[in-house]
Amino acid sequence: MSGEGGPGRSGGPGDLWEQHADWWQQGFTDGADPEYTEQILPLAAEHLAGARTVLDVGTGEGQVARLAVAGGAARVLGVDPTDAQVAEAGRRGGGPGYARAGADALPVASGTVDAVVACLVFEHIEAVDAAIAEVARVLAPGGRFLFFLNHPLLQTPSSGWIDDQILDPPEQYWRIGPYLVEDRTVEQVENGVFIPFIHRPLSRYVNALAANGLVVTRMEEPAPPPGFLARAPEYRDAATIPRLLFLRAEAHDR
Repeated sequence: MSGEGGPGRSGGPGDLWEQHADWWQQGFTDGADPEYTEQILPLAAEHLAGARTVLDVGTGEGQVARLAVAGGAARVLGVDPTDAQVAEAGRRGGGPGYARAGADALPVASGTVDAVVACLVFEHIEAVDAAIAEVARVLAPGGRFLFFLNHPLLQTPSSGWIDDQILDPPEQYWRIGPYLVEDRTVEQVENGVFIPFIHRPLSRYVNALAANGLVVTRMEEPAPPPGFLARAPEYRDAATIPRLLFLRAEAHDR
């Protein structure tokens, strides 16, 4: 894949993440993205409180792993399948350890982790059932899984704000795409940057959690934060439509 050639030149989803790691590092970390700084990181900090051992799945350059260390966790490991992300996470330091690994093969002993966190990661994972099974395997009894997703219903492909001036009177509404269809796409997120996404209905995730003894104990659908709305004026009319879904699930005996 290249900026000129489009997604067809890539050898696979992993290649895309390797090539565009800097897009993530520059646009979504170190305070660059208000949805992280105003919404995702505060939620993660709240629900990581008290955890002594933390595993950050899909750690990227490690901002959530560093947050866990700053919150008092004694042992934090961040894993990511992308060499460029793991290398950058190591350079940024901050206390966590890092390893290159996929979510479906976590390099952690069973029953040893107080909290697993995955921030906007599972939308990019093919082996979703194996990955959730791995989360359940590594969690200690009573451990928590902090699961952040682009909202599977309201951020479905082809969803968006519609300002229909043809109707009489004109109408404004949020269109929802084909929600029940599991959809794999490669999206151009900015000029020359192509990222793989997988849409799944919410039931697909909740049933996989339940099948692995992970019981949802908290659900949040926060409104887009002020900093995001300030950067995206066209979204203000749709400010009651959440972009984020957060689930807290806890490990119980199967």
